Amino acid sequence: MDIKEIQSLIRFVAKSGASEVKLEMEDFKITIRTGAAPSAPETTFVQQIPVPQSPMVPAVAAAQEPTKEAPSQEPQEESDDSKYITVKSPIIGTFYRKPSPDKPPFVEVGQDIKKGDVLCVIEAMKLFNDIESDVAGKIVKILVEDSSPVEFDQPLFLVDPS
Repeated sequence: MDIKEIQSLIRFVAKSGASEVKLEMEDFKITIRTGAAPSAPETTFVQQIPVPQSPMVPAVAAAQEPTKEAPSQEPQEESDDSKYITVKSPIIGTFYRKPSPDKPPFVEVGQDIKKGDVLCVIEAMKLFNDIESDVAGKIVKILVEDSSPVEFDQPLFLVDPS
């Protein structure tokens, strides 16, 4: 079973509402738990999430200031975003725009992309997962800061398909 099949299984379990699924094959076993059932792996994730979020607090405060100055511009941005395709996170983990700290980002705003292009990397449990584009178009907006935690189905990019 490869990583894409595992990610697909995780998405399916999350959407199904099941609290726990166990899959046993000849050469491996997988247990996927959702919900509030206490377990050691979930505690690990809870401990990882607050650390990167503390730098995000000033960014949230900064984002609120412009909306106070120009509240009429926010609804216009929302209506403009409706024509774009949202690329969402297929897994929980840490979002990285670059393959490594000394390399350039995978994509920049305004860059044209093709279906299958790598947009970012999400680290989950010490595994780095390439997130590929399902659409061709132009990157309009990057919605997540580099090295930030992301949730399943969280919007990452806005892509203009035209």
